[in-house]
Amino acid sequence: MRYRTRVTAPAAALIGTAATLATAPTASAQPRALRPHGTPGAETLGDSVFPTLGNAGYRVEAYHLDLAYDATTRLVDARATLMIRATQNLSRFSLDALGLDVRSVRVGRSAATFEQVGEKLRITPARTLPERRAITVCVEYTADPARTLPHTAWIPTPDGFAVCPQPNSAHTVFPCNDHPADKADFSFRITVPSNLRGVANGRLIRTESLNDDRTAYTYQSASPIATELVQVTVGDYTVKERQGPHRLRLRDVVPTARAAVLEPALALTPGLLDWLEQRLGAYPFETYGLLPCNSDAANAFDFTGLETQTLTLYKPNFLLQEERLIGSHMMHELVHSWFGNSVSPANWADLWLNEGHADFYGLLYRYERGWADSLGLTSMEARMKDTYAKGDQWRQSSGPVAAPNAVNLFDDQRYLGGVLVLYALRESVGEDVFNRIERSFLERHRNSAATTADYVAVASVVSGQDQSGFLNDWLYGTRTPRMPNHPDWTVTPVVSNLAPPHHRAPGHYPDSSATL
Repeated sequence: MRYRTRVTAPAAALIGTAATLATAPTASAQPRALRPHGTPGAETLGDSVFPTLGNAGYRVEAYHLDLAYDATTRLVDARATLMIRATQNLSRFSLDALGLDVRSVRVGRSAATFEQVGEKLRITPARTLPERRAITVCVEYTADPARTLPHTAWIPTPDGFAVCPQPNSAHTVFPCNDHPADKADFSFRITVPSNLRGVANGRLIRTESLNDDRTAYTYQSASPIATELVQVTVGDYTVKERQGPHRLRLRDVVPTARAAVLEPALALTPGLLDWLEQRLGAYPFETYGLLPCNSDAANAFDFTGLETQTLTLYKPNFLLQEERLIGSHMMHELVHSWFGNSVSPANWADLWLNEGHADFYGLLYRYERGWADSLGLTSMEARMKDTYAKGDQWRQSSGPVAAPNAVNLFDDQRYLGGVLVLYALRESVGEDVFNRIERSFLERHRNSAATTADYVAVASVVSGQDQSGFLNDWLYGTRTPRMPNHPDWTVTPVVSNLAPPHHRAPGHYPDSSATL
């Protein structure tokens, strides 16, 4: 499947929903005699890990999310406006949606029939949408962040909420085409009581003081965002701004009561950025910062850090530790701005591109700073030798690196197993060529989604040699290949009675990272 490399509709086109709906082209503008016969869009994008996720028949060009938080009821009243473009003559289409109480749906100027079936919001417009026609879809709904669901992105906090959509839960926050292959422009308007602050991805472009002691914050992203990378948070936060490399504007969103004690961790970001830009090129977005979510509850979320585009979500207590205990993991999350955010996985089986790269550079940073890892090792070579020995056992228990399923998606194999693949490639082609492969891949697929095959193709072009056989053995083989330049390294034989690894249920982002 081929994906566009750049969205064409700016998110600004959806700010001011009423104006957009009044002027947007509609299917009814076509003469009656020429109206096409349509068919329903498929309710899948064919992902190998989450086959029911996403929807075909259209692409989303932009989202505008208008969310109002009621601190008394703790409910969110919302309107999601999407600009979609039909890729076929479309008689019916669907959005992913779970746990949302939908009140109405409009397609263009007309009310549309809808039904909620499983995790789909099925929409039948008044008239068939012609292929290539762009049109707005407006969904009004209410959400309860505390609702119990099979999986959810909502993180209720004492004073509001945050969200962690990865991998498959953005559609519990807003109706969407919930797959990273369909990246789109985003804008947000968040209305909150004036003693709280609403924050989202991108840059704050407007603050409105409303009559009922409420404040509305409007944000806009300069780059397309995958749905799994959306962040919306409400709470008693202070925004701390500072300058990063090359005059990059940094903004941290921190609990007001803990802003001072978190400052040592926040102050690390400029140095992390400088180190990484020397290796991967300029930071790809308009801002970056940390979001220590206003909750340290054990059940608030089961991960340490989570990348959402331009903001990284943490538990505050993690960031109160000394630098040697947090620095390499902060680097891991920052790497995702390049691998995972700027270049998103076209299929969830490509997750190793995100996590393998994040751990690769996180570990390089750790060892360069002289910090021993959790095994007491102090060099990448020593850690890779240890990982190499486990290779066949991991391939049996968690599958090949680039062939996960929904149960083992976040196992160590996608993290350290991915690092081992990158290490093997660097050993094979040399450090200079490897570094050129990395930058070329990022430049070629910036603001789009890419597959494992895309990475192999770039590696082949840049190195001047067909890398498909070498990399496919490492990525898809059931046995661990020989490590270039290390003929003495051995793989521990598989022991069938070893306890299986602990798998995490889909919808959770575990601490598999070796950089912790």
